[in-house]
Amino acid sequence: MSDKATNYQCPSCTGPLHYDGAAGRLQCDYCGSSFDPAEIEKLYAEKEQQAASQPETGSDTGEWQSSADEDWGTDADKMRVYSCPSCGAEIVTDATTAATFCYYCHNPVVLGKRLEGSYLPNKIIPFEIGREDAEKKFLDFVSKKKYVPKAFFNKKQIESMTGVYFPYWVYDVELEGKMQGDARSVRMWTTGNTQYTETKYYAVEREGNVSLRNLTENALKKANVKLTSGVMPYAYDKMKDFHMGYLSGFLAERRDIEQNAVQGKMQHTMRESAEKLMRDTISGYNSVSVKNTFFAPKKEIWSYVLLPVWTITYKGRDGKVYYYSMNGQNGNICGDLPVDRPRLALTSILTTLGILVFGLLGGYFLW
Repeated sequence: MSDKATNYQCPSCTGPLHYDGAAGRLQCDYCGSSFDPAEIEKLYAEKEQQAASQPETGSDTGEWQSSADEDWGTDADKMRVYSCPSCGAEIVTDATTAATFCYYCHNPVVLGKRLEGSYLPNKIIPFEIGREDAEKKFLDFVSKKKYVPKAFFNKKQIESMTGVYFPYWVYDVELEGKMQGDARSVRMWTTGNTQYTETKYYAVEREGNVSLRNLTENALKKANVKLTSGVMPYAYDKMKDFHMGYLSGFLAERRDIEQNAVQGKMQHTMRESAEKLMRDTISGYNSVSVKNTFFAPKKEIWSYVLLPVWTITYKGRDGKVYYYSMNGQNGNICGDLPVDRPRLALTSILTTLGILVFGLLGGYFLW
């Protein structure tokens, strides 16, 4: 048994290629050439076919290879060792790693065999925000928070900022539904010294088709769900057909949570969303209570998708390490910031004093 990983190299100068989200193309770090990911993937597929049809000669194919006796452990704990074709160093990966870097020469590598067959993603949203822009957006985000300690944000304190493609299940569904409930309409008026209240009760019903798109659920056990879900939503209309080239220059993870494990949760979200949509079509009443609902899927589409996330590790002056995530498409940020409590307390005291003084002066002039 052998697994291969691809080190995408420039066809012009053999320099390493990385995906540039701003350009939407694979860029060469040395000669500046750029290529469409699908073009490079096709080129490497042809290269692999040619290599397979010839006896092994040990020629440089830009691939890494590991043998069965280098496997460590079993199941989710399985580790594997690869040799970098550029510098010969060993790289150890876990079971879900699909793209990484050589620790020594820093060349990006894609573990293509990890994303074959049923593990081949249907779609991908490529990174649109590069590292420099991500760093700037993060520092801008921190600096604009009013009660964050001034000494907290410092570019030099960003210990690591890593672009990672995380796996998700995306669920589209068309369903037919029916909802029954009770509605109440209240009218009040006064005649002379008498106040009247009129309450009318109605039976309400809605029936029709509902279409829901892009219900999303995490597909990686080790993911920090709070951070990866906190950067939602994404613009799913910008999803592209998956190509390995999009992964070059980033880390990527393969799913280890299957569809059947999230199906119940997804369908619960589906019913809640469909009920809300139907409930929102009822208007003109003071209150509405839902009694019965029925929803039956007519068409379901499940997609295995990779979404871009910048993960940020930031060490504060207090010595504590803070973790953040940023949407690699639109820059949404999730994470807890420290609070300058003395400053917050001072602001509260000044606000309270201001209200007190205003009240006293108001009372003085009234008297």
